[in-house]
Amino acid sequence: MRPFSFRQKLLSAALKITAAASAVTGTVLSAAAGRTAFMGGSFVFRYFTIQSNLLLAFICVAGLVFLFRKKPVPAGWFTVKFAGTVSITLTGLVFTFMLAPLLGARAWSFPNTLTHAVVPVCCIADFFVTGVNGDIPRRKAVYGLLPPLAYVIYAGIAYVLGWEFAPGVRYPYFFLNWGSPAGAFGFSSELPFLGTVWWILILLLLLLGISALYLHLLDRLRARIYPE
Repeated sequence: MRPFSFRQKLLSAALKITAAASAVTGTVLSAAAGRTAFMGGSFVFRYFTIQSNLLLAFICVAGLVFLFRKKPVPAGWFTVKFAGTVSITLTGLVFTFMLAPLLGARAWSFPNTLTHAVVPVCCIADFFVTGVNGDIPRRKAVYGLLPPLAYVIYAGIAYVLGWEFAPGVRYPYFFLNWGSPAGAFGFSSELPFLGTVWWILILLLLLLGISALYLHLLDRLRARIYPE
């Protein structure tokens, strides 16, 4: 692992602090909004958005500590950071292109902007700022699928057990509604149009593509900054 320059440390620290502070602030404000709000009240911690935000806040704080101590940053942190970055990218993309159009004017509230835009942008930027000094083999692209896959399992168990994500709602997002008209493998003329299994496969393929793209771009950036 190559040592970080002072400029890298300052930029990375600013991105990490902004991301962690935004994640915590957005979570607190969402929880305080009450159960009637989208992803609000005590339900808030059952959503992938909040779980991925808190995961990235933890990763950023840990990375901040590693960044300024005299020992090298652990190699495993780069891999964890990579998996977390892919997850938070999914959070931003799904909200922006799938959920926000359904929510309309109330989509981009202050807490939603923090958790779905500020945190993803800062974390993605920080991934490339720090990642050039690490070494993440391209075969580890599949690691980006692990947190979302874990959430799919969690949401499926929650559906079977009858847990609520909002009053009277047993699923977190429309594409994870196993009881929709499309069911698991079917199709329908109304939302969600495709069965849950098809949505999961589509999102996993999207995640794999994002993971491979990030590692490819990281290799290209590293080659430009540190030519052999």
